[in-house]
Amino acid sequence: MGKRGVVDTDYEEFRKTLILENQARLASHGIQKTITELRKIRSKPQSDKKKHNNFDAPLRRSNRGKSEDDKLSVKKSRTVETTKKAKGPKRPLSAFFVFMEEFRMEYKEKHPDNKSVGVVGKAGGEKWRSLSDEEKAPYQAKAEEMKAEYQKNKQDYNNKHQAGVVEEEESDKSSSEVNDNDEDED
Repeated sequence: MGKRGVVDTDYEEFRKTLILENQARLASHGIQKTITELRKIRSKPQSDKKKHNNFDAPLRRSNRGKSEDDKLSVKKSRTVETTKKAKGPKRPLSAFFVFMEEFRMEYKEKHPDNKSVGVVGKAGGEKWRSLSDEEKAPYQAKAEEMKAEYQKNKQDYNNKHQAGVVEEEESDKSSSEVNDNDEDED
């Protein structure tokens, strides 16, 4: 156990120094992007990549012989932070899901001891199928209203997003022009 622990820590230190040397070498050539940024740039969409290939995951190491603090730090480093980026407005609910919001409340009132989501979903699906078109009409109308609002919000988002991209490009151009002017003065 003693030798193995020494080998693992030596390897980690060696690995970290190699990474730092490679980053310094790339920086000396003017490459400031990380590997994850370069992967985002590549032409293939991320969906083509196999799900089991996780290149960004840290190497798996045994926690045997390590202190509790070390174990916690390893667990924290392995957790992936999922930050939800603003990708536009949320899609609207369909008529069935508008119906299910109301049906869930009614079902909970009638069956307060039920904890199964599947039972509620199954009962809601059966009830939806048994409804006539006239009974489904209010839910469909509400879904259409939500869809119209979504289309409006999506259009606004797209307009703002395109304007934001144009503004960023203009600010990049103006900053490069300022740098050119500074060089001319020298």
